[in-house]
Amino acid sequence: MSSKQEANKKRIGLGRGLGALLEDSENLQSSARQGADSLGGLDGVNLMEEIPLEFIETNPYQPREYFEQEALQDLAESIRVQGIIQPITVRKVAPRKFQLISGERRLQASKIAGLVRIPAYVRTADDQQMIEMALIENIQRENLNAIEIALSYKRLMEECDLRQEDLGARVGKNRSTVTNYMRLLKLPPHIQVAIRDNKISMGHARCLISVENTEIQQQLFLKTISEEWSVRRLEDAVRQSATPATDQPSGGKTSIDANDLRQWQGQLTQFFKAPVSLKMNEAGKGEMKIVFKSKEELLKVLAAIQS
Repeated sequence: MSSKQEANKKRIGLGRGLGALLEDSENLQSSARQGADSLGGLDGVNLMEEIPLEFIETNPYQPREYFEQEALQDLAESIRVQGIIQPITVRKVAPRKFQLISGERRLQASKIAGLVRIPAYVRTADDQQMIEMALIENIQRENLNAIEIALSYKRLMEECDLRQEDLGARVGKNRSTVTNYMRLLKLPPHIQVAIRDNKISMGHARCLISVENTEIQQQLFLKTISEEWSVRRLEDAVRQSATPATDQPSGGKTSIDANDLRQWQGQLTQFFKAPVSLKMNEAGKGEMKIVFKSKEELLKVLAAIQS
């Protein structure tokens, strides 16, 4: 078997991911050596060219909606100093008109850096390929947030007619991972925004998804944000909120917060001028213990009760 056949076999074995959609650099250079038309033509494919930025329009299938401005400025400064290290990828749609397939951050940063032209791989692709390449290229980025990944998975499934197992093979993830991301889209919009803005993590989000009662879910979400709960702290609170209703008084479920219990204990200690301990279960039942070391301390407690 020739080395070229072995390489093709390896690509097939890896699944039809981004590497199978974009030709490797050897093929790009081979195509370039075979000749190409000028920027005004339509026949050149898989070529690397210096293209004026004004000729490039953004990808309408770009799944990413939010770009951190500080990171863009940092990339722009790097481009000013070192230039474009990794070319973008575009398709030619008309004379002097190209459409971005991948590399929008590099394109935007190049504009900020004041570049006039940008190196780009030029290829032909139909709309279906455009969607798939743009989505997979973005999913494989490390800095894509969990909501953007989930939305990209959803679009790949809907617009490219993929099942979850097929999608997993395309993006190199198992089905359970894909499912966990997709479930994020069932959360209320404001919680999705918190995930997007890195106010809560993927671990926090997975805990909140398991809470079916929307009021309790909202309470736990607000506590997580305001008190900067860890994932483990939220998991404990979720387990407490899931106590069966049969264990609760007829008035309904009571969610006991450890911080509240400590606060009440402190207030009682201050009131009685004696150490107080509180214990309470999820049903609202418990005990209060007042500790005194002498008859005088007991009299003070009684005086506080009678006042």
